[in-house]
Amino acid sequence: MRNPVLVATAAVVTLTLTGCGSGSSGAPGEIRLRMIESLTGPERTKLIKTLIADFEQANPGVTVELISPPLDSADQKITQILQTEKGLDVLEVRDHTAKSFSNNGWLAVLPTTDWPGWADLTELARKKAVEVGGKAYLIPYGFYQRTLFYRTDFGMTQPPATWQELYEAGRRMTSGDRYGYSFRGGKGGADYAVMMISAYNGDALNPEKSFYLKDKRTIFSTPEAAQALDLFVKIFKEASPPDSVSWGYPEMVQGFTSGVTGMLIQDPEVIKTVEESGVTAWSTAPIPKGPTGYAYQPVGYAGWGVTSFSQHAKEAVKLVQFLSESEQSIAFAKGNSLIPISRQAQNDPQFSQGAWKAYLQAQQDPKQVITIRPVDYPGWSQFLVDSDRDIQSLITGKTSTAEVLKAWDAFWVDQAKKVS
Repeated sequence: MRNPVLVATAAVVTLTLTGCGSGSSGAPGEIRLRMIESLTGPERTKLIKTLIADFEQANPGVTVELISPPLDSADQKITQILQTEKGLDVLEVRDHTAKSFSNNGWLAVLPTTDWPGWADLTELARKKAVEVGGKAYLIPYGFYQRTLFYRTDFGMTQPPATWQELYEAGRRMTSGDRYGYSFRGGKGGADYAVMMISAYNGDALNPEKSFYLKDKRTIFSTPEAAQALDLFVKIFKEASPPDSVSWGYPEMVQGFTSGVTGMLIQDPEVIKTVEESGVTAWSTAPIPKGPTGYAYQPVGYAGWGVTSFSQHAKEAVKLVQFLSESEQSIAFAKGNSLIPISRQAQNDPQFSQGAWKAYLQAQQDPKQVITIRPVDYPGWSQFLVDSDRDIQSLITGKTSTAEVLKAWDAFWVDQAKKVS
């Protein structure tokens, strides 16, 4: 297995992928970097190309070819390229791919302390950069942290502070073809159940091992977990559209912007969508808490990394550092409605006013706790699939709260044995 340090190999190949450059060969003396993104989208790709053009202008003799696979297959395409260990220099690394990419030796360890830009990164950015194995396999470009969106034209003047209050407010809003809450019953729905279960376990939860309590039992083994999951089902049945049984991200957001639902819990990228939808009577608040006053959620993130087999490691690192500097990273965060990585962003009105204020409020509240997903456990990926299936079975009445929690508890008890 390749040691993931900044080294160069002797091989060059031309991949048969569509990019914005003319291929891996260039003019004599020209260095061509190949870069691939994962979370592709037309506007996002356009912004990345603009930042790349700025980098090329500041670094004569270096050009960058951007590869933008379709969103649904991007991570698979990235993995296929990495397996060849050829023809790629810079790549988008996500929180759920960082571990496997680094374990396979595909990622270089990026310089930190000897890079002046490191000190300008927020504490969260520096922490997440080295979350996998204590090494900087990526520099995050921004964060996804959930908040509560609510429509004031549904009669809500004060946002719910707890999950119980959200349920009660949702029931009051539900009438005719209007519903209180954009429930996520499809892919990713289990994450919301886990968020509620975590909140109900309160300060007994271990944020560093978020599926476990401080006494090493799982969060799914407690009476509080049953209370939370029962309420989760009631929110679906009594305060959410029936067809939200299969809703994913797009449907949740559409339900909110179209006036079908009055509340939504989602990432900051929704801010831009809501603003562009023409809805004016809305606001945001930190996510609801459990009975003991705690709210828990992981922070999703992705960033830019360098392949361990890059032939132009020095220039590839320089590109990642350029994209991570304050001016470029703030522009990227603004364009994609991300929580920024630069300390300087706190002085920018976009991130300190309006809908963004809820994120700052959450970060300043010691009981709005950021947790670490148990991605290091071998069964993490399988649990994502199984738990969504279990939530579907639960909300359609095919299984019970007790049966779901028993299965999840057994799964994570077994996972603890595998890493001990």
